Amino acid sequence: MVFKTAKHNLTPNVGCDTKPAGTPLAINHGITPDEKGELIDATLYRGMIGSLMYLTASRPDIMFATCLCARYQSKLRVSHLIAVKRILRYLKGTLELGLWYPNDDNFELTAYSDSDYGGCKRDFKSTSAGCQFFGNRLVTWQCKKQTSVSTSTCEAEYIAAASCCSQII
Repeated sequence: MVFKTAKHNLTPNVGCDTKPAGTPLAINHGITPDEKGELIDATLYRGMIGSLMYLTASRPDIMFATCLCARYQSKLRVSHLIAVKRILRYLKGTLELGLWYPNDDNFELTAYSDSDYGGCKRDFKSTSAGCQFFGNRLVTWQCKKQTSVSTSTCEAEYIAAASCCSQII
């Protein structure tokens, strides 16, 4: 089902002749509130973001990039559309990826968390991310911009760890 959705969303938005991208975001993505770029149709952009948000339920590899692009829903510029189309080009090259749950007896719970200190250049808020495994199976993941500005890397990491622990409980 998700494979069909990904393929369906790629057809009109990316095109068949477009080269797949190796990563969902460029290394120096520069997704910011672009005040000087050309305005674009909000309906197209929001539809693409909605489809990508649906796909994040089974594709944690696009979660950060999709959430980052979803922050810019007003005053949309061409630079924002290019970033969303890159995610779609990445999906084009990775249609076979998804979640797989093997049948084993490993019931060990493992969790990881991380944050970027002041990653948002507009308001200097950090982004928390985490993932939880039950055995070898990824069962939950999250990526969220923190609600307050951290005063240190340690504080940003503690907020991310607390969010990860609350997900486990």
